[in-house]
Amino acid sequence: MPRERGQQVVATNRKARHDYHLEDVFEAGIVLTGTEVKSLRAGRASLVDGYATIESGEAWLENVHIPEYTQGTWNNHSTRRRRKLLMNRVEIDKLVGKIKESGFTLVPISLYFKDGRAKVEIALAKGKKDYDKRQALKEQQDKREAARAMSTKGKDW
Repeated sequence: MPRERGQQVVATNRKARHDYHLEDVFEAGIVLTGTEVKSLRAGRASLVDGYATIESGEAWLENVHIPEYTQGTWNNHSTRRRRKLLMNRVEIDKLVGKIKESGFTLVPISLYFKDGRAKVEIALAKGKKDYDKRQALKEQQDKREAARAMSTKGKDW
């Protein structure tokens, strides 16, 4: 029986939703060292420059920044090392087929603890063009303005 219940989010990659069209989302476990787990439990990580690759049938998480544990000793981990992802063979084969298509990449979306185990959510993503980003920002602003107008419409000043 796990010591912890529920989900505790450590880091999210909000920029990924702005820069990419997210197709499929997969959950994977991560192989970590002890000091990495302690640093994550302190809530310190960054997924901004991270990406995932698949080499010889194994999934790897690259360039994700987990800072050194402050009370660690000489055997502390390196901050941007490659970390192996734990996924089913069927999921990996599906990802390999999609990545071979042009324009698809694997982007980490969030890093969290689920029932005491470190997990990462990776998405199969396709890059947005600049005009797509501008269009998305315009839609958000229009929704905000409409909501603001609706909330002030009923009030008598």
